[in-house]
Amino acid sequence: MKGRLMLVSVVIPCYNSQRSIGEVVSLTISEFDRLDGYECEFVLVNDGSPADDTYGEICRLAQEYPNVHGINLMRNFGQHNAIMCGLNYAKGDLVLGMDDDLQNHPTQIPKLLAKMEEGDYDLVYGVFEEQKNSKVKTFTSWLNKVTARKMLGRSKDVVTSSFWLINRKLRDQVVRFRNYNPMIEALFSRMTDNVGCVVVEHHAREYGSSGYTLGKLVKLWLAYFNYTVLPLRAISGIGVVTAIVGFVFGIVTVIRKLIDPSILAGWASITSILLFFFGLVLLALGIIGEYVGDIVLSVNSTPQYIVRDTVNL
Repeated sequence: MKGRLMLVSVVIPCYNSQRSIGEVVSLTISEFDRLDGYECEFVLVNDGSPADDTYGEICRLAQEYPNVHGINLMRNFGQHNAIMCGLNYAKGDLVLGMDDDLQNHPTQIPKLLAKMEEGDYDLVYGVFEEQKNSKVKTFTSWLNKVTARKMLGRSKDVVTSSFWLINRKLRDQVVRFRNYNPMIEALFSRMTDNVGCVVVEHHAREYGSSGYTLGKLVKLWLAYFNYTVLPLRAISGIGVVTAIVGFVFGIVTVIRKLIDPSILAGWASITSILLFFFGLVLLALGIIGEYVGDIVLSVNSTPQYIVRDTVNL
């Protein structure tokens, strides 16, 4: 690669990562020192870490390394909001997204860069051949994959992860999204299908445990509703089918009664049918409520993130 060095912005959302983020930065710098044609900067976003002095550690790293830039959010907005914040400050020709816990290991970065060079992709995902997560996290990852494939029309060949590399053009489009509840993978899927995947190693978490509780994982899954109307169409389809079934069942009941007047009305079956349809109605109202709630929060200008402090920016 001739000419100037290509700048890679490494965007990392940080949450209770005081013990790990320094190691992530030092190992990443070591990897880039061995790469020809690349240099890196870091955009470290402290997402309201409550349990340690993550932002203090970011400030220390910014003093030690001039290419480390730190952002401190006013509260915990969520991982994807923190990533959006980092993307807005990233200046690189390429932007690399990775976690703060060394599961996305810096030694695997050259594989993503090589894949990007190979196909001139807009987006490259690091695909984990074997994940070292808890059973709950593994299940929710599988659920997200299936949901994305059905709701967003994603190809079966595309496997996503939190370890990704995008070009500047895609980054410039993503940061135009201002909704309060972003989902990075959904935005990527909406904007490009020029996607590559490369197998990388998934390392075990070095310190602590995942900050994702079951409630946060469910909330993240519900964010898919911002990017598709498929659930509303599914409700309409179910409504049509159940109406037809109910009409046919009513005709059959009348005919049977005319043929054999001694047939008794079945209260248990009627109750079961009513409970089933009432359940469908409540499910439909819940899904519609998700959409209405998102609209209300968006109209009320709920912020995507709020920056309290910055360092080295």
